[in-house]
Amino acid sequence: MKVLYKTDLDGNGELSTAALKKSEPPKQELTDAEKQQIFEEEFYPHLQSVYNFAYHLTFNEADSKDLMQETFLKAYRFLDSYAKGTNARAWLFKILRNAFINEHRRRDKQPTSVDYDEIVQRHEGDDVTDNNFEVRSEAVTGRVGDEVAQAINALPVDFRTVVLLCDIEGFTYEEIAKIIDIPIGTVRSRLHRARHELKKKLYHYAQKQGYILDERE
Repeated sequence: MKVLYKTDLDGNGELSTAALKKSEPPKQELTDAEKQQIFEEEFYPHLQSVYNFAYHLTFNEADSKDLMQETFLKAYRFLDSYAKGTNARAWLFKILRNAFINEHRRRDKQPTSVDYDEIVQRHEGDDVTDNNFEVRSEAVTGRVGDEVAQAINALPVDFRTVVLLCDIEGFTYEEIAKIIDIPIGTVRSRLHRARHELKKKLYHYAQKQGYILDERE
């Protein structure tokens, strides 16, 4: 029988959260077979989505593959903390985003926190080859078409990220906020501005295709 001490009680005489946690049985570690099952059933179906997000952050095919590999290695390492049957894709994206920031911290030798917005703005100024642009376009072309994919990829990185997560990958505002560590209000603002930019970029294409009539006609 567990003996309760005065320190186990809160101000109302109830069991404190810490005491409740101490009374909980330790979580049993997953077997290798159970881990393999989770990867096959819940993680591997999201391989392409994970790669797409990695590429939109790195703008480099080799770096995106390395980032994806690191994401799955860390997912395996910390799999005991994953609740089976929950949002596997959001869990993987969160790991990927943190791995991305940690890599920049290591490269820049900055022991302090790294601001995500500063990172994406830094990437926005990088030169991108035509080949890289084609790879990035292919990540979403099959789902939204060439013109829309090119318009998305022409957006600033922070706008492109929220569009990818929300409109392409289908994450909720709350999930996006957790994945990239920004307030929900910021998610809404970026998405609104990104969609406005997309609307302007696609206007002439829509006219060309006859979806919008020229006002002069």
